[in-house]
Amino acid sequence: MANKTVVRNEPYTRSCVNIRERHNERKNECYSNADIRLDRSPMKVHFRRCEGTYIEAFDKLLSDGIISTRGQRADAKIIDEMVFDVNTSYFEENGGYDFAKRFYEEAYRLAIKEAGDERYILSAIMHADEVNKAVSEKLGRDVYHYHLHVTYIPVVEKEVKWTKKCKDKELIGTVKEVINQVSHSKKWPRFRGENGAWINSYSLLQDRFYQHMKDAGFQNFERGERGSTAEHLTDLEYKTKKEAERAEAMTTIADEKETAVAVLDEKVAKKTKRLDDLEQKITPAKKAVATIESIERLGDKCTILGDIPLSPANWEKLSELAKEGLKSRGIIKKLKDTISELKEQISGLFQKIFGLEKQVESYNGKSLIGKMKYYKAMERAPNRLAETVDDIM
Repeated sequence: MANKTVVRNEPYTRSCVNIRERHNERKNECYSNADIRLDRSPMKVHFRRCEGTYIEAFDKLLSDGIISTRGQRADAKIIDEMVFDVNTSYFEENGGYDFAKRFYEEAYRLAIKEAGDERYILSAIMHADEVNKAVSEKLGRDVYHYHLHVTYIPVVEKEVKWTKKCKDKELIGTVKEVINQVSHSKKWPRFRGENGAWINSYSLLQDRFYQHMKDAGFQNFERGERGSTAEHLTDLEYKTKKEAERAEAMTTIADEKETAVAVLDEKVAKKTKRLDDLEQKITPAKKAVATIESIERLGDKCTILGDIPLSPANWEKLSELAKEGLKSRGIIKKLKDTISELKEQISGLFQKIFGLEKQVESYNGKSLIGKMKYYKAMERAPNRLAETVDDIM
């Protein structure tokens, strides 16, 4: 696969800048990209380091009057990022890490021209901690992919003209002042080519990057197409394959988990039924306890003479309980008698079982062996055994 130079440009709103900063400056403790090796993060190279956060640096330029956001919407894209890239093999073929530093140092010089002023560049950093697994497996060692992130403010010069409100009529329409306006759309406009088709400014950026590096003496690469993944094709194919394998494994795990959930659901259903049954058993007991407590509280309302006043409802309740108690006494006595008889029967049965066990133990072991042989002979040759028994008899 031919080596290709690629540069991508992405705009960001104020609310998204912090996410990009944490990624570029390696401020996160972990990353969704498993290819990033944090132990190599110190090997990143700053061609321009930001003082404070990206937003703090932006606001300082704004307060110093170096840039202007006049007429800008609240959700405007105020910060852009250029990512300069060449496929991994190009650097491995030409010296690796040290060669990449020289290459991207030259690319940074182009970035300054593209930004218009180095003051507009917030950060320029070369990453050296992302493993290219495909190339690593091919070469049998860890190989890292080098690329350059340049975060900058898209600024264009804008002429502010005198309007009709100007008292001096001769000044109307003339230039009042020139400001450095923050504007992504004006920095990277679309325009029509000679054939009438729309052309994106990014495609010309690709041309300038390719030509700049050629003029600086770097060789053996081709101009890439914006949006192309050619520079990561081998790695992408590798990752796609691994993701497919991971997806298949995850599907299997999901099926296993679904089965486990079904089993758990069944167990929960059984537990719920047991709880419902237990609740039905406990409810009468709760009612009985509540009734007893209410009866005991009646004694708290005794008069000076020691009498306990009862309402008709309480009297009726106590009468019913008393009648039920008398009936229950007879039932309880019968149950106790029955239990005593059953205990005597069980004791007798235990004695019989004990005696039978003794008889079994007294049997001659040889007779048991003989019986076992008889049963085996009957399984093997029942007809012969029957003839032999008939002959003996």
